[in-house]
Amino acid sequence: MARLPTGWRRSATNNTRLDRGVRQLRRSAQRQEVKECRSASLGNSNLEVSALGLGCMGMSFGYGPAAVKQEMISLIRSAVERGITFFDTAEAYGPFTNEELVGEALAPFRGQVVVATKFGFKLGPNGEQMGLDSRPEHIKQVAEGSLKRLKVDAIDLFYQHRVDPDVPIEDVAGAVKDLIQEGKVKHFGLSEAGVQTIRRAHAVQQVTALQSEYSLWWRAPEEEVLPTLEELGIGFVPFSPLGKGFLTGKIDENTTFDSSDFRNIVPRFTPEARKANQALVDLLGKIAEHKNATPAQIALAWLLAQKPLIVPIPGTRKLERLDENIGAVAVELTSDDLREIDSAASQITVQGARYPEELERRTGR
Repeated sequence: MARLPTGWRRSATNNTRLDRGVRQLRRSAQRQEVKECRSASLGNSNLEVSALGLGCMGMSFGYGPAAVKQEMISLIRSAVERGITFFDTAEAYGPFTNEELVGEALAPFRGQVVVATKFGFKLGPNGEQMGLDSRPEHIKQVAEGSLKRLKVDAIDLFYQHRVDPDVPIEDVAGAVKDLIQEGKVKHFGLSEAGVQTIRRAHAVQQVTALQSEYSLWWRAPEEEVLPTLEELGIGFVPFSPLGKGFLTGKIDENTTFDSSDFRNIVPRFTPEARKANQALVDLLGKIAEHKNATPAQIALAWLLAQKPLIVPIPGTRKLERLDENIGAVAVELTSDDLREIDSAASQITVQGARYPEELERRTGR
């Protein structure tokens, strides 16, 4: 990684030209860093990925109207050029269109990148979600569709999107084990599963990774999930590591969302909650100022510093945000920094639930 000139880090802050030079050097250093970005092994598996992945859902689904496809293809390919090798999608995103986007974008890099997708929702004739469905025969049908849309011979990592209470997890793990033996899937994952479900699934088929929400404003996994993953040698892939965008500092109580943006129904995103939760963003901003970084980079660097098994997957539609997120890999937080963040964060009570009640019921099972 390129070194900043001695004495420039702090003393130049009042000199616009020098300060700009520092920022440019740091950006250059961070881009160089990601080219040499350390790889991460997801748990005890042999699945090697970049230390930071790219969540692709928001390009097609969930955060307002879908972005222009060709622009997103370009963005995904730019991520590969910058050293990102881990991409996340799902059948339910769109539905189908996000897998198609990722498949087309990554076709030139087959064998060089890892693509994760998911099964587990029952979809209606118009693509609407009609509940959960992890019956073994359905899992195998979803796998066939995902293989075609992703333009691959095998799915690198196949997650159960949400635990289906009507299907024993042993049957789910057994179905994926069959797909692995057939060469159609390489690794098995779970999402938002509870610890007993994780243990039961892992006893049938090695669970390579758990994907669940984890960030400075949702730390529930620290209680039981993270210790269980460490014990079993399972990787942890936090989604929404930037709090669905809130921890970037770009959203405040006056921000409005498109009518199709799912944050409109999230209790944590009411104007009142956003106003109350600004304290957490202010904390990140304070640390970021000392580190010559951004709040988003501090939020991601904090996650990366928690456990070696953690590989966050922030999403974006913008190249400058992609570069900003990648820059987090080069931000080093000392043990003192981490203690300061934890101490200050512990005094902030985050307002609002992370999901509406109906969606929350699908987690932790």
